[in-house]
Amino acid sequence: MLGRTDSRLRLVALLAALVVFAGALGLRLSYWQLSEATRLRELAAAQLARPEVEEAQRGRITDRRGTMLAGTAYRDLLAAHPDLIRQDMRKVLALRLAGLLELGEDETAQLVGKFEDGVAYTVVARRLTEAQSQEVRAQLDAGALAGLTLEPRPVRFYPNQGGSPSTTLASQLLGFVTEDGEGQYGIEQYHQAALAGRPGVTAALEGVDPPVAGADLQLTIDASLQLRLEKELHAAWVANRASQVSAVVMDPTSGAILAWGSVPGYDANSYAAIARSQPDRFVDPLASQVYEPGSVMKMVTAAAALEQGVVTPQTVINDSRVLKFGDIGVRNSDRRGMGPMPFADVLAHSRNVATSKVAAMLGDTTDESAAILYEMWQRLGIGARTGIELSGESGGLVSDPLDRRWQPIELANRSFGQGVAVTPLQLAVAYSAMVNGGLLVDPHVVDAVNGTPQIADPPERVLAPDVSRQLQELMVHVVSDVDQHSRDTLVPGYLVGGKTGTAQIWDAASGGWLPSVYNHTFGGFIGREEPEVVIIVRIAEAEPTVRKSWGWALEMSTNELFKRIAQDTVDVLDMAPATAPADDPLSPGP
Repeated sequence: MLGRTDSRLRLVALLAALVVFAGALGLRLSYWQLSEATRLRELAAAQLARPEVEEAQRGRITDRRGTMLAGTAYRDLLAAHPDLIRQDMRKVLALRLAGLLELGEDETAQLVGKFEDGVAYTVVARRLTEAQSQEVRAQLDAGALAGLTLEPRPVRFYPNQGGSPSTTLASQLLGFVTEDGEGQYGIEQYHQAALAGRPGVTAALEGVDPPVAGADLQLTIDASLQLRLEKELHAAWVANRASQVSAVVMDPTSGAILAWGSVPGYDANSYAAIARSQPDRFVDPLASQVYEPGSVMKMVTAAAALEQGVVTPQTVINDSRVLKFGDIGVRNSDRRGMGPMPFADVLAHSRNVATSKVAAMLGDTTDESAAILYEMWQRLGIGARTGIELSGESGGLVSDPLDRRWQPIELANRSFGQGVAVTPLQLAVAYSAMVNGGLLVDPHVVDAVNGTPQIADPPERVLAPDVSRQLQELMVHVVSDVDQHSRDTLVPGYLVGGKTGTAQIWDAASGGWLPSVYNHTFGGFIGREEPEVVIIVRIAEAEPTVRKSWGWALEMSTNELFKRIAQDTVDVLDMAPATAPADDPLSPGP
């Protein structure tokens, strides 16, 4: 007989073990639920909580003397929690706020709807005035505006009035900053990363990562000269009824931009209103818009011709009435020919026909001449971005003769600035190289970052010094030889030179030239004994309406505008005049 197995004892042992295990588990659970409950709740809350972000202070922008051009202030955002407001008071409070903020009928209706719906959170106004903030704060303290909060928010502001009504100083150069802290256009966009800094983050598990303030930028701009420049541009804009008037003032030896402006500008503090009505004003004509400049490009053709040795300032060129290319002809603006004349006078009297002949002399064939002229464009920066620290710079529109052969008529037209599109900034760089000894400088507007000077790359030699000296003398001759130019351009006691340009405007819609409306440009320099400042002015889409003995002219010519800006420049920069007016180096004398 098999032995009997008694299972009762085994069951009792197993039950005892289970009781002991359950007791231990209960004690452990009690420990976590009672002793560690608070810590566990905090840990869980920390894991679920969103990190707190602290805005970084945006860097300031100042001029070369430390005058603030852009800074940051704090304005209150008014928010509401309608779900925390008694239902019978929601509409009452919404209407009270609408009256305080002077909301329109539609905005009032939207606000009342949000309050009556009892939403958890809504923004009532993003940017209160100081008076509105004081009124809201007073009513909050009195308990009259339950469920509302004031949240200070950083706001970019531009403290200086511009040279035109309802504008801020250097608006297109600086750009603006949106409500979410993003720089748009100009310096604000190009230097967004440096100016914005890095926000701070506070997280329960990771701790505190403090914010890093944005860098302060000191510009090469002089605020006093900038204001005067904008006033001069506004006067020319009104006088000539032009679509735009622009100018840049640059140091030709360093590339530092001393003043930079266009009219019409805008109020950067009210950028949202401008965006709704006139967003085209945000685009900077000096760096971002291209146009056919006309006869200011004759100096570039002169640079190529002097370098190739095909002319000297005294070389006689026959200026005929017309230069025919099959059925097409090149003519001078006055429809006349002046006959044989020195090349210096070809430039002084801005003869299209004679300049076209000089361009054809650059090489043995049209292809060779085109290649030589195009290569000079490239060396002087025509057709390429300058690399200035601004957003949206254009490289211009030029035709490479290797990509598409130039016809003889195209070589002629391009020799005097038609069929090529540039920016005024490119002209400033090219003119600087032509008069500073032959060095291509990098234009720049930022002088220092957080007090550390920015070191520019050394300039590249693009012209021989003797060619640059001849070009400088030719520009002096241009503004000295012709009476109307000398009266409107020369500044007694200073060395002044330059070249005008008047270009027809192609209308793509009609497929023809706009009648009686032109782009007017002047490129020139002023200094005491050497060129110290290069100034490029452009009066866009203006019709000459003043009758002169020699033809039609603008109410305020580009020469006159240049002279006024030049006088402002020597005054602000404290450039004492020379002892006597500079003579024309190419004048035949008595």
